[in-house]
Amino acid sequence: MKTEIVRVDRDHPDADAIARAAACLRRGGLVAFPTETVYGLGVHALDRAAVLRLFEAKQRPANDPLIVHVASIDAIVGLVAEVPGAAHQLAATFWPGPLTLVMRRAPTVPDEVTAGLDTVAVRVPSHPVARALLEAARLPIAAPSANLFSRPSPTRAEHVLEDLDGRIDMIVDGGPTDVGVESTVVDVTVDPPVILRPGMLGIDTLRDVIPDLAQPPSPLRGVGGPGASGQPRSPGLLAKHYAPTAPLTLFRGDATAVTRALRHAAQRALAQRRRVGVLATSGDVGMLRDLPVSLADLGPDDNMARIAARLYAALRELDAQRVDVILARDPTGGDDLARAIRDRLQRAAAEVVDV
Repeated sequence: MKTEIVRVDRDHPDADAIARAAACLRRGGLVAFPTETVYGLGVHALDRAAVLRLFEAKQRPANDPLIVHVASIDAIVGLVAEVPGAAHQLAATFWPGPLTLVMRRAPTVPDEVTAGLDTVAVRVPSHPVARALLEAARLPIAAPSANLFSRPSPTRAEHVLEDLDGRIDMIVDGGPTDVGVESTVVDVTVDPPVILRPGMLGIDTLRDVIPDLAQPPSPLRGVGGPGASGQPRSPGLLAKHYAPTAPLTLFRGDATAVTRALRHAAQRALAQRRRVGVLATSGDVGMLRDLPVSLADLGPDDNMARIAARLYAALRELDAQRVDVILARDPTGGDDLARAIRDRLQRAAAEVVDV
C-alpha cells in the first residue's frame, strides 16, 4: 500500500482534499488526521472489517478499546444506550474539546471498537480539520493515536509517516497539534463519574461542572484499569504506553535532588560508553550542557502547555539520534497538564527512580 499525504491549511482545510479523505473512510480506508490533542488514525467505527484493519496496521492488542469521534452530541444517537445527565452537563461545557466520555454502548457498535466491554468512549473534537472531516464523512470515526502501538503518540504528520507509512491509506497533514497529550477520559456510567485518564482538562476544571467527580489514585488502575477480563475501561491505561525505543528512566522527587541524580546517572552511562539522551526542561539544559549527551529541550520549567506540546516529539527526536538510554525527570507542577504529563512519562518509563 502507498500512503498518500494530503496537506491542508489548519484553519481553512481545502474542501476537495477533505472530501477525498471522507470518501476513503466511507469505503473502509484508514485515514490519519489531526485533532487538537494528537493525530488520530480514523476508520468508519461501524465497519468491522475496517476496524480490524486498523488494529492490524497499528499492531494494537484487541483488549485496548477505541475512542469514537463524532461531529456533535446529537451524533452519538445510535452509539450509546443512554446519555446520563452528567454526560449532558460535561458535553454542554467542554464539547467540542479534549474530553472523552465513556457511556453504555448501543448494540450497533462492534465489539472490536469496545474491546468487548459494555461501554463505548466518545468525543467531539475541536480541531478544524477533524471537524471538517467528520462533517464531510457523516460517519462516526473510531480514531486511536496514529502510531504503532505503545510508541509515543504523533503530534505531526511526519510522526505518523515514521510509524505507519505503507500501512494506511492517507494522512491529512494539518500541521502540528495544539495540546500534545491525549484527551481526558471520564466514565459517566458510574456515580459519581470518575476520571480514567488525565489530560488538559483536569479534575478541578471538571468539578466546576460535576462537583463530586472522582479520581482514582495514581497510577491510574482499579476503576479505570484492567479488570478481571484484562480489558482496560479506557484507551491509554495499559502499563506500558507512549514509550520510545530507548529505555526511559524517570526520576521523581525534590527538584534539586532529582537533577543531581539525573546528572550522576548520565555520567555513569557515559562511563559505560552508552549514548545518553535527556528529556530536559530549559532549566535543566544549563546544568547538563557540559556533558556529551543529547538534550531534547521541552521548554521553560513552568510552562506545562509548552512541555505537553513538545513531549512526544522530543522522545521521537532522541530515538532518531539512536541514543541507548533516555533520562527524564517528573514535572514539578501540580496543575492539570502536569498530572497528564506525569501519567504519560510513568507509562513510557522502563524504570522509575524515587530520589
